[in-house]
Amino acid sequence: MELIDQFLRKINYLRISVTDRCDLRCVYCMKEHMDFLPKHEVLTLEEIERLCDNFISLGVNKIRITGGEPLVRKDITKLINKLNLKKQNTGLKEITLTTNGTLLSKYAKTLKENGIDRINVSLDTINEEKYNKITRFGKLQNVLDGINEAIKNNIKIKINTVVFKNFNEIELTDLINWCNNKNIDLTFIEVMPMDETDMPRNMQFVPLDKTFEKLNKIYKLDKSKYKTGGPAQYYASDCLNIKLGFITPLTNNFCSNCNRVRISSTGKLFMCLGQNDYVDFRDIIRSDRGDAYIKEKIKFALSIKPKRHDFLINSEIKPYIKRHMNVTGG
Repeated sequence: MELIDQFLRKINYLRISVTDRCDLRCVYCMKEHMDFLPKHEVLTLEEIERLCDNFISLGVNKIRITGGEPLVRKDITKLINKLNLKKQNTGLKEITLTTNGTLLSKYAKTLKENGIDRINVSLDTINEEKYNKITRFGKLQNVLDGINEAIKNNIKIKINTVVFKNFNEIELTDLINWCNNKNIDLTFIEVMPMDETDMPRNMQFVPLDKTFEKLNKIYKLDKSKYKTGGPAQYYASDCLNIKLGFITPLTNNFCSNCNRVRISSTGKLFMCLGQNDYVDFRDIIRSDRGDAYIKEKIKFALSIKPKRHDFLINSEIKPYIKRHMNVTGG
């Protein structure tokens, strides 16, 4: 069984948010004072598992657990354990996780025991003072300890860094060299125009084509065929032991090869991160619909998956997307 959208793209990758809550307040992700969802609006772990089962039966073979911060969700390891067991008798091949890393010290061993072999850690600076500033109250050492604990447990770490205007542009080589010393791949990401935070998006955005040009002069980057299933274009360098990735939704649209869909913590299936359309599976599940109906709705959603996103950053235009990043998940 394969899930194919209207543009003949094979959809085999599901990103599912287990919570909109987070223990940080990164300035490009959310406002300082956020109103989080009432718990009854968030899918139960059993409801999340049921949705995953239906996607797996339709051909999804990779699931990424996201948030908010997924590790703040109570009993999240129980869900991961159940998903891991499905790899024995279904087409599911991999479960991965995106985290801010603050709780990795506590959970790394358990995650490894339950089939998590790769984790993406969101980290925008290795300067303690600047980290505290961009996360509003985070402690960098908690993340560094978590990364070290994950590596100790043989979990492959990749760092995701949002390049933020007048914040971390001047320390990208420091990040690269730090990652290279720890043998951790690194991906740079453009700020995406999700809903407004406390600073206009055009004041945050850095076009990564310019960043690439600067880094290329230093590291002489060669395009790599390496893929992880996500949208990053990777590069190698004779100067580095690691791969550098670039996710550029605005300067270099990557939608032609899109293989993924996202489910929010409330059960909304977003066919595209950069569009507002969705199919609401919470209402479907809670109205006692059968799995056959759920599968039909999944197929319908894929039949209307758009060709590309509508991301645009302009000082004259407010973001088109009316949800914060923590709602959909990274």
